Amino acid sequence: MKILVSNDDGYQAPGIIALYEALKDLGQVEVVAPEQNNSAKSNALTLNAPLYINKAPNGFRYINGTPADCVHIALTGLLGYKPDLVVSGINNGANMGDDTIYSGTVGAAMEGYLMGIPSIAFSQVKKGWEHIDAAAARARSLVIELSENHILGSKPWLLNVNVPNLPLEQLKSHKICRLGRRHAAERVITQTSPRGEVMYWIGGAGPAKDDASDTDFHATANEHVSVTPLQIDLTEYSQLNAWEKVLGS
Repeated sequence: MKILVSNDDGYQAPGIIALYEALKDLGQVEVVAPEQNNSAKSNALTLNAPLYINKAPNGFRYINGTPADCVHIALTGLLGYKPDLVVSGINNGANMGDDTIYSGTVGAAMEGYLMGIPSIAFSQVKKGWEHIDAAAARARSLVIELSENHILGSKPWLLNVNVPNLPLEQLKSHKICRLGRRHAAERVITQTSPRGEVMYWIGGAGPAKDDASDTDFHATANEHVSVTPLQIDLTEYSQLNAWEKVLGS
C-alpha cells in the first residue's frame, strides 16, 4: 500500500505521530501536514500567498498552509505518484454531526476524495490525547480490514471515523451510522485587549441535538467506533421541483 497521512493539528501533534507509527509497516507511508494547528479550516485552499515545504528530522514534511493545501500539493506534484489511500488525523477531539462541515481533518480527507482516492478522517471523541495508542491501533485495524476487502484502488470513497477515548480492550466494534446534529454554538466570547479594544472569540460547539440510535453521537457514547460514509454533493434533490415552480421560467 501507498498511504498519504495528513491532519489539521500540525505535524508535531501526538495524533499524527501515533497514526504514522501504527501504519508505517503496512507499506509506503508519507506524511505531509500543516506546520501549525489549522483546526476548523474545512477544505480551504491558500490562493493568495506562497506555500513552502520543509522536512522535519523524523522525515515528516510540513507546509505553511491548510490541511487541504497539504493533500493538494502532495497529490499534484510533491509525491510523484498516486497513493492508494489518504488518511487524516488522528484529530484532537470529535468530528461528528455538523463538525464535519468545519473540520480541517475531514477537509484533508475530502481533498483526497476529490482527487479520486479513497480517504479516511480519524478523530478521538474527547480532547487531550488520552488512549491515543488505542485509537491508532483501531485505525490500523480498519485500514487492514479495508485492504483485505479489496476496496482500496476502487472508486473513491470518504469515511469519517470517531474513536472513544478508551483503552483498546474496552473499545467496542465499529458501527456504521449517519451524522447526528448539534444545537447552535455557544455564545461568542468577548474580552477587552490591553489597548481597550473589544476582542471576539468564537464560542464552543453546542451539545448534541440529534443523537438517535443510528447516529455517530449515539455510537461513540456507547463505546463503539463510529464510521460514517460521507458524500460531497450538497444538492437538495427533494426541493428541485419546488424551486422550479418558484423560479423556473
